[in-house]
Amino acid sequence: MRALLYTGEGRIELSHGVTVRGPQAGEVIVKIVACGLCRSDLSVVHGNIPWPAPAVLGHEGAGIVEEVGPGVTTVKVGDHVVMHTLANCGHCSPCESGKPTHCRESLGNRTTPFSLGDIPVSNFAATSAFAEYTVVKQDQVVVIDHDIPLNAACLIGCAVLTGVGAVLNRAKVQAGETAAVFGVGGVGLNAIQALVISGASRIIAIDTVAQKRGLAETFGATDFIDASQGDAAEQIRALLPHSKTQTIGTFGAGGVDWAFECTGSPIALKAGVAALNWGGTAVIVGVPPQGATIELPINAIAYVDRAVVGSRYGSSRPHHDIPMYLDFYRQGRLKLDELITKQYPLADFETAFADLEAGKLARGVLAF
Repeated sequence: MRALLYTGEGRIELSHGVTVRGPQAGEVIVKIVACGLCRSDLSVVHGNIPWPAPAVLGHEGAGIVEEVGPGVTTVKVGDHVVMHTLANCGHCSPCESGKPTHCRESLGNRTTPFSLGDIPVSNFAATSAFAEYTVVKQDQVVVIDHDIPLNAACLIGCAVLTGVGAVLNRAKVQAGETAAVFGVGGVGLNAIQALVISGASRIIAIDTVAQKRGLAETFGATDFIDASQGDAAEQIRALLPHSKTQTIGTFGAGGVDWAFECTGSPIALKAGVAALNWGGTAVIVGVPPQGATIELPINAIAYVDRAVVGSRYGSSRPHHDIPMYLDFYRQGRLKLDELITKQYPLADFETAFADLEAGKLARGVLAF
């Protein structure tokens, strides 16, 4: 079958000789119809996320159940499904308390369900959707109605769960609060539209590409800041000053209630913390390079209840969240089709990855 194969040292290639094993107990084979392009895949290719080669990448997939293994009861052949990356165990304390992103078994699930001749090939993010067929746990697929376009539905598997979940699940933003979103890509745009759903009164989008202003506003941003034109935190505080006469008050008063860093940039995270009002929280959503650090002003955080928190995969509960997000989509409250900047045939993957790296895409989709 065709699959995009990460071969190490910054290389990814289209292979026609990869095979996938049959489903074991509790597993399903999914025929991939569409898969979104995510910077996490680029992070593997560039070495920012260490991952052994060879591997089939891709983790934002949707498709049709092709085969089920023994004991599968939740899906059947022919079902349309969205896949998610949480291969959690289902029976530990975090799983049973509704926090699958805290499950210790849900991280670093590297197995070798693929092969290239006699060479074992790893999966990635327990999903591997850059292939015509993949094998996942039955709990990793959520059945959706046949009338929902799979090229739009696939985006839920990462960009939507991560961005929307960071706002609704992790931050639980309240109506009237203010927020800044760093990065107008797939995840950042979903954070923006989740803030609209939450009733945020001011949604400031920040990016280094000025041309993304229109895109940010389409998804609900009330303001846009071009971070290439000066200090982003200063520009945020100019929009939300402490008072009419004073931009910054005692202990940095003024700024936003929430800052969502969606790019993985330590520089952007530092700016997000610097832009927080008293009691404000910076949420780390993007994935930085391994070992990345920033310095933080302890007094300015501790004395006025500021905080910095992580958000893994939007603190998602996929079997609860995905149907809810699809309800939002049907109601016109969540944009999915508009996230797709361009769709590419699998053979044009090099162009797709180049466009992603150049910042041309909200989300690109590979069609199989």
